[in-house]
Amino acid sequence: MTEHPTETATRPFGWTVHGDGRSIRPGGVVRPHERLSWPRTLGVGVQHVVAMFGATFTVPLITGFPPATTLFFSGLGTLIFLLITRNRVPSYLGSSFAFIAPVLAAKAGGDIAPALGGIVVAGALLAAVGLVVQAVGSRWIDALMPPVVTGAIVALIGLNLAPTAWHGGGEGGVRAQPVIAVLTLAAILLATVVFRGFLGRLSILLGVAVGWLVAALTSGLDPVATRRLADARWVGLPDFTAPTFSWHAIALIAPVVLVLMAENAGHVKAVAAMTGRNLDPEMGRAFLGDGLATAFAGAGGGSGTTTYAENIGVMAATRVYSTAAYWVAGAAAVLLGLSPKFGALIQTVPAGVLGGATTVLYGLIAVLGARIWIENRVDFHDPVNLMTAAVAVIIGAADYTLSAGDLSFNGIALGSAAAIVVYHVMRLVVRLREGRTAADG
Repeated sequence: MTEHPTETATRPFGWTVHGDGRSIRPGGVVRPHERLSWPRTLGVGVQHVVAMFGATFTVPLITGFPPATTLFFSGLGTLIFLLITRNRVPSYLGSSFAFIAPVLAAKAGGDIAPALGGIVVAGALLAAVGLVVQAVGSRWIDALMPPVVTGAIVALIGLNLAPTAWHGGGEGGVRAQPVIAVLTLAAILLATVVFRGFLGRLSILLGVAVGWLVAALTSGLDPVATRRLADARWVGLPDFTAPTFSWHAIALIAPVVLVLMAENAGHVKAVAAMTGRNLDPEMGRAFLGDGLATAFAGAGGGSGTTTYAENIGVMAATRVYSTAAYWVAGAAAVLLGLSPKFGALIQTVPAGVLGGATTVLYGLIAVLGARIWIENRVDFHDPVNLMTAAVAVIIGAADYTLSAGDLSFNGIALGSAAAIVVYHVMRLVVRLREGRTAADG
């Protein structure tokens, strides 16, 4: 791919108007440095908000983080990302599912502050990686985490989270309200096949809405949560929480940086393929932007962020890659985060609804790992690839845990490390063996 000259080369925060804001060719591509007329840009921006909505809110509902605060930092993080990448990488930063399991493990007696400290450290590490990539290039990322490794890491996250869909980290999930959970799951599956286009992409959100309505009609809503909804103000600051730092929480959460690296690299390459541009020079800035966004979120009480595949789907459907639409989406998320009433509404979502939705979401994460293997044609006749995936996935799915004093490493951290170590050690042994065989010959 060749780099096309863009307006951003001289005016990083300005856009040319596609079609002069009036006439748009059917199917015409709107590139990152272009924008539609502002009314149309607002419409596309709102679509991006809706697309990220279901997944972004699921994470704080599971982890116990304030939903409004998470949404606020999600929008703020998106704006930071756009600034750092100089409007060249269209992306929305939503809540990362990779943080769920380590955050649940790191919460001490329900206190989210230690988990927030771990999120800050993970963000700082990703930002540091971004600076290194910007200085020396991104090829070493591909060498460190080839597709067999990244696929295994993504798959083991979904499998590691699977039990949470059943028990919700306690007495929640499908086990708490099985009928509502099944109805929610059925609504999601039906919405996926009944609706086409954009509505089909909102199947999770539609299923959650159906489950919520069923729970409301059958007295399945938490009365405490509904009272909070009635008492909540329409406008106000979200609940900010300062982080605390402990080695235990940091050890659990910091390895998530490996997942964030894989997700960001995949996002940049996907956008590059869709827009026909070489975005490898922006890889470091993407890491830096998401790292800073994650660190800011952890510093104030929000969930860690990552680039969102849901919004890639919107871009693919609309062929509008304008970063102006993402500025609209980020600003809208910040404004919604400033409504305590809105955050209280999200907290009324019942345990059974979450159980049904996460049954799908966690399964999709696991299958996405397999999709990475398939799309990159990973050769599982190669015993190195086969053993790498086998060992890492089981360590993550069984949630192997290693404790050493105050430090504790759970299945996601150990599985991610195992994927990298097993692959490179076995590959090194193969090369040494082949070199010795060649020398003997």
